Amino acid sequence: MREGAVNRYTLKNAGLFQPNFGAKKWTNPSTTIIAVTFDGGVVLGSDSRVSAGESVVNRVMNKLSPLHDQIYCALSGSAADAQTIAEIVNYQLDVHSIEVEDDPLVCSAATLVKNISYKYKEELSAHLIVAGWDRKKGGQVYATLNGLLSRQPFAIGGSGSFYINGFVDAEYRKNMTRRESQEFVVNALTLAMGRDDSSGGVAYVVTIDKDGAEEKCVLGNELPTFFDE
Repeated sequence: MREGAVNRYTLKNAGLFQPNFGAKKWTNPSTTIIAVTFDGGVVLGSDSRVSAGESVVNRVMNKLSPLHDQIYCALSGSAADAQTIAEIVNYQLDVHSIEVEDDPLVCSAATLVKNISYKYKEELSAHLIVAGWDRKKGGQVYATLNGLLSRQPFAIGGSGSFYINGFVDAEYRKNMTRRESQEFVVNALTLAMGRDDSSGGVAYVVTIDKDGAEEKCVLGNELPTFFDE
């Protein structure tokens, strides 16, 4: 896939890029997103609160966006910018999969996100974690921030991530099972939402392996309870 295939002209004519630098953005820097690999796939998770200043404008937004059948991204930063990047990459991967007559690689999706984030770093304000499964490398998690592309065993982002750095460092283990990884993600999101006033709502979780993607919404009354709650 050609680097830089998505340019300003393409975005504008597709209705996906309408810069207005004088307008106030409805942003979502306040969030919690996480992705972790396990033995056979990946698990992504996010909270659901979207805020603009001191106002909560959406209590149940799903911040886990599909890029392809077995590739998802977790969104943070400006809600509009992050969704736009996800929509563009989703379109590009659909075209790419038709051209090569095969499913795209997770690294290809992450590279597209990285290229767009870097090229429009002055106009866009978004951080996406890309994760998924492919036939070559199995489950993978990539951090993409302002042109950075780094494969990690797990990644966290958003304002709530500051509250769970110690938790994820202490609790993460290599080769966790599917269930252990799901519990790890839900526990991390619960702790972040309990401490970060800008994160909250429900927990969205997506599990991806060779059999496909499984989406789940964990309601507030179904989240685990910790000792200080």
